[in-house]
Amino acid sequence: MAVETLWFVIVVMMFAVYAVLDGFDFGTGIIYLFVARTDEERQLVLKAIGPVWKGNEVWLVAGGGLLFLAFPKVFAAGFSGFYLALNLVLWFLIMRGLSIALRSHLRNPLWRTFWDAIFSVFNLLLAVVFGAALGNIIRGVPLGPDGYFFAALWTTFTPGPIPGILDWFTVFVGLLAVAMLAVHGANYLAIKTDAAVQTRARRIADRGSWAVVLLALMAVPVLLFVQPALQDGYVAHPVGCVLPLTVGAALFAAQYFRRRQRDGAVFVSWSLFILGSVGSVAWGLFPNLLIAVEDPSSSLTIHNSAASSYGLRVGLVWFGIGISLVIGYTIWVYVSFRGKVEQGLFGGPYE
Repeated sequence: MAVETLWFVIVVMMFAVYAVLDGFDFGTGIIYLFVARTDEERQLVLKAIGPVWKGNEVWLVAGGGLLFLAFPKVFAAGFSGFYLALNLVLWFLIMRGLSIALRSHLRNPLWRTFWDAIFSVFNLLLAVVFGAALGNIIRGVPLGPDGYFFAALWTTFTPGPIPGILDWFTVFVGLLAVAMLAVHGANYLAIKTDAAVQTRARRIADRGSWAVVLLALMAVPVLLFVQPALQDGYVAHPVGCVLPLTVGAALFAAQYFRRRQRDGAVFVSWSLFILGSVGSVAWGLFPNLLIAVEDPSSSLTIHNSAASSYGLRVGLVWFGIGISLVIGYTIWVYVSFRGKVEQGLFGGPYE
């Protein structure tokens, strides 16, 4: 395997794992106001994600850093072209953290209700923006011959030669992301809570999963309509068909285990569904990283945007050391805080 291909796999895996780990944090926030109806229940939900949500964000930072290391031209083009969207992501992440911390400063019901609403709304917006970002990568961007572009928030609201960040396709992908992560968060809460919160989480996961199945079935022809090149990767390398098959099998397994109320197995199955979905898209796009909508020859690929071979090989050594620390810390946190959360288990901003 060429070193550029290996780094493509590494970068995709970093963002895919982030989608799974911080994805259930987003999902918990999306359903927060519905699954928890009293202040005590909302404290419980926040305690379920409290020990892990900051650590989960490390995977996003690490993924961005590795993208810069391996494919600096893509990093530069993406951060310049999506400048507005990335600033929105930054503020949404800040507001999510502030909402958790500030709600505990006063015990006034109105104060806490306000910050609870902020927490839920900004988790919803983050899911939409990250989904729309994936939609932009699939659809393509107005890359020029110099490898740079600028994308307005919206233009004609349709995919075309000068697309905006938001159009009907990217909004559709954003809504699919919201549905997927809402169910993911509900599956997580079904593991970490009990009583009324667990019952509501299971109900949301059960109903939401059917919405995801419907949207996912709609997504297949829509993706091929907007970006026909997605099928090229599968034509060239048919072994990649195992990824969409994994997506279907994971959905089936999640429904099977849900009927038997095996919450842990449902969560694992849904995590595989998310990983398989990201992997399926990446397989179709390979070797492209940013597709130029006007002139495909201007697209940034793993070949024309990669760092030097020497740098990539040295980077593999440091990546091995760094990822070992991240994985070790992640495992330690999840093992340390395994089991269901209880009132009063943690102190700090979750009370």
